[in-house]
Amino acid sequence: MGNAGRGQKSLAGVCVSVYRVDLHTHTRFFHGHRAIGDRFDPVGVRLLTEMADRRSLDGVVTTNHDYYTAFDPSPDVETLPGIEITTDRGHVLVVGPDPPAATKPGALSPREAVALAHDRGCAAIVAHPFRNSSVRELDDVPFDAIEVNGKHPRSRPLVEELAEDRDLPLVGGSDAHYPFEVGRAYTVIEADRLTPEGIVDAIRDGRVSARVHRSWYDRLLRKGYRTIHDRKRVIDALERPTPGVGRPPGED
Repeated sequence: MGNAGRGQKSLAGVCVSVYRVDLHTHTRFFHGHRAIGDRFDPVGVRLLTEMADRRSLDGVVTTNHDYYTAFDPSPDVETLPGIEITTDRGHVLVVGPDPPAATKPGALSPREAVALAHDRGCAAIVAHPFRNSSVRELDDVPFDAIEVNGKHPRSRPLVEELAEDRDLPLVGGSDAHYPFEVGRAYTVIEADRLTPEGIVDAIRDGRVSARVHRSWYDRLLRKGYRTIHDRKRVIDALERPTPGVGRPPGED
């Protein structure tokens, strides 16, 4: 899978492949209990990649909360390295060849997380900027991209506005904690090879775009998550109805 995507195109006379990659996935169904989770992770990543293959993805980036584990290659879907760092202002995805093995939740500022990512040759992405996060408010932190998160794509108009203001590309990630969630949002990547370095280069060059699945299944799944988040009182910066989403102005 690292040499050929599911489509090809020519850019400036050079033939590149087009890959579909979920940049935000998790290999366990729970938080905490690290020792138990470590034993479960190989099972979790196998289930993730099997579902990713069913959804015609070329790769998944494993972005577990505050730790990175290298997994055995999957025969059908590339398993790529990453980590989701819990900063003191929200979550930052770090994707690339050498993510940190572990970070302490809340110990780093967003600027420190981005510097750490760049020092290790990785890209730093604002994760779910309108849920449990104020990272989006930091104008002077050199992020590489902003995420359209699969749990609540209704925020996409606001994410697009944020990305345009920052002159940053949009990427997509499912934020899957269960295998059946994988691929509900993903990133289209134009690269000659599907490698960690190739993903970083594509993000920084803007050769990426966000996609969201909108099947009845995905819509039902998102509705369920909104209910769960309401009950858990997850902090959501979106107003209701969401600005820019819904009926056009002036319509009843």
